[in-house]
This record gives sequence, structure tokens and C-alpha cells, in this order.
Amino acid sequence: MFDDDDLIALAKNPLLARLERRELETFASLLDQVAVNDGSEIVREGDEGDFMYFVLSGHAHIRRGETDLGTIAPGQHFGELALIGVRRRAATVTADGVMRMARLSRGGYRVLAAQFPVVATHFLQALVASLRDELVSLTDNVAMLLGQRSAPRRTEVHATILDRAEPTTVRTGTPLGSLLPKEHEGKPVVAALLDARPVSLSTLLLSDARIGVLTLGQWEGREALRRSAGLVLIEAAHRVAPGLVVQLGQSVTGGRVVLLPESVTERDALRAEIEREARRIVRERIPFREEVWTIEEAKAQFHRQGWDGAASLLSASRATSATLISCGDLQAISIGPTLESTGQLEGLSLLAHPQGFLLDYGEALRPYLPAGEASSRGTIEREQRAPRFSSPMSDDHVAWLDGMGVSSVGAFNDLCVRGEVSRLIRIAEGFHEKQIGVIADQIAARGERVKVISIAGPSSSGKTTFIKRLSVQLEINGIRPVPISLDDYYVDREKSPRDEASGYDFESLYAINLPLLHEHLRRLRKGEQVATAKYDFLTGRSLPDKGPLLQLQRNDVLLLEGIHGLNPELTGDAIPSDEVFRVFIHPATTLPLDRLSCVPAADVRLLRRIVRDRHSRGYKASDNINRWSSVRRGELQWIYPFMSHADAIFDSSLAYEPAVLKVFADRYLLEVTRDDPAFATAHRLRKLVDQFVAIYPDHVPPTSIAREFIGGSGFEY
Repeated sequence: MFDDDDLIALAKNPLLARLERRELETFASLLDQVAVNDGSEIVREGDEGDFMYFVLSGHAHIRRGETDLGTIAPGQHFGELALIGVRRRAATVTADGVMRMARLSRGGYRVLAAQFPVVATHFLQALVASLRDELVSLTDNVAMLLGQRSAPRRTEVHATILDRAEPTTVRTGTPLGSLLPKEHEGKPVVAALLDARPVSLSTLLLSDARIGVLTLGQWEGREALRRSAGLVLIEAAHRVAPGLVVQLGQSVTGGRVVLLPESVTERDALRAEIEREARRIVRERIPFREEVWTIEEAKAQFHRQGWDGAASLLSASRATSATLISCGDLQAISIGPTLESTGQLEGLSLLAHPQGFLLDYGEALRPYLPAGEASSRGTIEREQRAPRFSSPMSDDHVAWLDGMGVSSVGAFNDLCVRGEVSRLIRIAEGFHEKQIGVIADQIAARGERVKVISIAGPSSSGKTTFIKRLSVQLEINGIRPVPISLDDYYVDREKSPRDEASGYDFESLYAINLPLLHEHLRRLRKGEQVATAKYDFLTGRSLPDKGPLLQLQRNDVLLLEGIHGLNPELTGDAIPSDEVFRVFIHPATTLPLDRLSCVPAADVRLLRRIVRDRHSRGYKASDNINRWSSVRRGELQWIYPFMSHADAIFDSSLAYEPAVLKVFADRYLLEVTRDDPAFATAHRLRKLVDQFVAIYPDHVPPTSIAREFIGGSGFEY
């Protein structure tokens, strides 16, 4: 039985305040009394329950997931949804001290409705009114949080799905994933295109839009998988070793480099533990969450995680909020869509790597790689033996950047704001010049044994400017480079190899007339005068002896430049291997955004190419983006497999360069229209350059590799 004090406490409850004294006594007769001690969990999120509770004395805390929903005091209630059939608890309620409560079961409510229908009706009316008020309050609070302009204006919206003729009418707030097929053209659908912008399938539809798919057959779809796998990896590492500094590095086709501090020992045991935890996270099928945080909240979270670079990055943001992604305790900056859940990443493994670990995506990705990339198992094994993005020069590059405190994009932005960027530019350019001098000295040290210098690198690595600067340093050492253009040794166009689409494959080694090239190299090595080849690009015909007359003098060396420069088959037996000095050039060192994301080296090259070709050749950004996959396949097939043959590796990256490219690239990328297949990539690249403080090129010297792409070079090309 309840005494008068209990009835007074119940009468203060907003649901029971409308009941008359006699009705309240009738209602109380169907309630049970319950007392709990401090720390007791009265209800637990996810558990089933049949009781509604009214607090008579004491207090409790209510939480949903990691979110604190506040305190429950005497006169308040919780668990009311259990009475209307919602049996799973939506939150956890924990006693804060000793508590006394009255509770009503679903069975008790049925008795009330059967025996005292008037009382039951009054109570039900109060309950419905309370739920209505809570819903209105929630709607108003969400609208206020997002901004009044973000609040939905309609209950229904129109979605044009996969270019169907007629739009479909759906409820506002429908997840995109529920509107799209699980597969498209035989490939798993992993993300969506919302008005051509890449988004996660969990994104809610809030206005009329065109909706497309991103599959694992598309570059941006594969990026969503790679991004998700990286998030699983850093979450697993955090669970195993919370204080361990793990940084995701560059992608290498079928995997991704995981960087560890050199001080970390017992790496094999650590790798096995992290791999086991990552596989456990995959088995748990944890949804990937995207949440909008205020900038200050996100910065505070990153400081708690020890991700100070990410916090610095947000300090330079114009936005008032940031989208963060997670699949556990750690939050990361969202720069693109993720998968729906970790369960889509079966087959992940963690391999040994000289720089730490190598995250192998395995069968989650390998079957969907394009021809030319599908042999990524070989790429993974090659990466373990000879890391693509590691070299003595790259190690020195990271060391002096760390010495300047530039260990992330956020730290770089801070340096720019402090007005110290001109010093960084001078050091970066001086470092390049010093390293070019070192390579020239290495060549000179071999004396007359070097007959050919062969230079290779992927597209937009800066080969042209590097060769100009290397030539200057060689001449300082008394060596005169004599260039031969491999473009002039193409076979007749109709004899060119074909690619998988039956088009001409000009990036194949066998698009070059190797017998003719070898004959000319042999004769030049003997000191003979040779009429070199010329290629007529207009007619597609090879002219075997219409090129410049060449004859090597004492202290002359032949200079070959092209994507096949590292391949021993290029010179064959015409030049003994020990008489060839091979140089590989590419941008290898880029800055991280946070522990999950770094600036992709391939994106730096694509931005270089977009700016150069739009700036000086009139090609649109979309032209380069649409061709990029083909360019990359050629690199993977004809360049990277031969990196181990390089005598020297030159890291052409400049830490400040994305900030300079931004000035040009932002507008050129805006020229890509939403109906262009290149739009998704253009949108991602714009988000990437937007992370940098813009730098106008005033302080960039005319001999810089950056000038090859932004214009204003002191060299003639």
C-alpha cells in the first residue's frame, strides 16, 4: 500500500496530475513498490521489459549508448513505451543512490482498462499528450541544432533512382540504402550518389534528388571500402594497445601501409593481436556511424584521443560543424562515404611490412579490381619486399618536416597562419636541389662506366623539371647529357598492342620499336654517328632515320626518359646493365589529415595533371579524371614492378604544393558538371584541397618542380 506521501509524489507526475484523488488511489492499487541500491541498473538498453516506473524518491541517470540523457528525479517516470508494446529498452537507467519507485506492468494496465475504463482512458490521454509534447520538443530541438533552414519542409520527397524516367515518392528521411539494389551490373553496391555526390548508404533523403550507385567496380566505391577497412584497423589497434600511435599511410592497390613508431618492438605478436581484434570487429557487423559534431566538440574529442593534428586541422575550418565517422570508440574525419557495416569486410589480414604493417583487403576487394590491378597479390608481396613509398630521401624528408613541427596538414596550416610558409618553401626547394646534386655525384662517381641515364616515374611526377635540374648538376660535374625521346620510337600505330578494351595500348613496352632502339643504342655506344628515329603523331607512322643526328663524345651520356625507364628490357643487351644508371621519381611523402587519412600521393599527381593540362594545354579536369584509371593501370603494370632496379629514388613531393595547387584546382574542378562521370572524383578532390590554407605561388622559385604544373617555370619545355 502507498501512504499519503507516496500519493503526493505520484500526484506530482505529469501523467497522473489530471487524475482525481479517487482515480489516483485506484491507479495506485495496481502499482508495485520497488527499492534499489546505488549503482543498480533498473533497465538496460536493448533488454526486454514490461514495466513503466514512477520515481517516488531518489535520483537516477539515463544514458543511450555513449550519450548522457540526463537525470530522473522524484515525480518523473520512464519506461512508458513498454505499455504500448515496445518491449526493447531504448536506454539504460542507473540509480544514483538509494531509490524507491512504483511500477506498472502491462498486465496491470490491462486490468486497469478492463475494470476501471474511465481511469485508464484518462491515463492514456495523458500519456499520448506527453509523447506528443516530447515529439514536438525533439523536432524543435533538432531543427534548432541543425539550423532552421535544415529542418525538413515536407513529409514526402521525390527520388529519381538510377536514371529511371519517373521519380519515386518516398517519405522524408528514408535511408538511401533502402532505395537502391544490393548489386548493380554484377558488383556490390557499397555507397550512393546523391545528386552525383558520393555519400554513404545510411544518408537520409531530405529533399528531391537524383540517386545513383557506387559499386566496387568504380574507383570511388573501392575508396569507400578502403576507408572503412582503415577505420576498422585503427579501432582494433586502439582496443589492443590504447596508447599506440598508429598512422594509416599510402594505398598500394590491394592494401594500405600502416605506419608504426620505430620504438615499437615485438611487432609480430602485436600484429597477430590487432588482426584478431579486427576480425572480431568484422564478425560483430558494427554499423559505421556518421555524426555531425560542432567544431569545438570535435576538437575536444580529438584531443582526448591524442589526435592533436586532427584538432589543428579543424581549427582552420570555415565550417561550424564537422562530420565524423566511427565503428567504435575512435572518431575520424569523414572525407568520403563508408560501408554500411564492418561485416562487409570479411577477409582482411594484417601482414608484416618494413614500415610497420600492411593491411591487405583480401577477397573483400581483389575480385573487383580492374584488369591490370587484379594481380594485386603480387603487388602485396612486392610491397613487403620493397616498399613503394619508402626510400632514404623520403626518410630524410619526413625527418626535416618533423623538425619544423610539420607532421600533419593541421600543423602545416598553423605554420601558414604564423607567416612561416616562405621558410618552409625555401627548405623544401633546397632539399630537392641537394638531393638532385647527390644523384649527379653518384653518377659522376661511376665515371665513364655510365653510358645511359634512364629516368622513369608515373604520370605527373615532375620528370621533365627533374631532368632539367639534373642536367645542370651533371654539367657541373663535367658530364653532358644527350637526350633521346622514347616517343620517337613508337611502332606504326596499326602495329601497336591492344588493351583489354581493344583500344591501342600506347603505355605498353611493346608499343616501342625495341629492335630499332637497341640497334641505335649499340651504335651510339660504339661512338658511331646515328640518325635517330622520329614519330609522326599526325599520321601514326614511324620514321626510323628522320630524327636528330647523334654521336656521343667523351663525357657524353645518353638520357632516356619514359615510363619504361626502369625496365631492363628497354635497353636489353644493347647496353650492359652496369652501364645504365636508373632513376625513379615520384611524390612519396604527403601529410596526414588524421590517423585514418593522409593526402594520397596519387591524388597529388592527379591534381598536378589537372592544373597543368587545364592551365597550359586547354584540357578539362573531367578529361584527366576520366582517363586516370587507364593511366594508373599502365603504371601498375609497367612502372612499379621494376622499382627494385632503380639506382636512386627521388621523392618529388613538396609539403606546401597542395596549398598552391588549390588556388588553381578549386576552380578547374568546379567546371566538372554533375552529369559527368568525373563529378564524384572532382567533388572528393575539392574536399581534399579545401583542407589546406591557400598559398599563392609568389614564393615558389622558377626552378621548382611545382612550376611544371602551375606555370612560370624558368625552364623551357
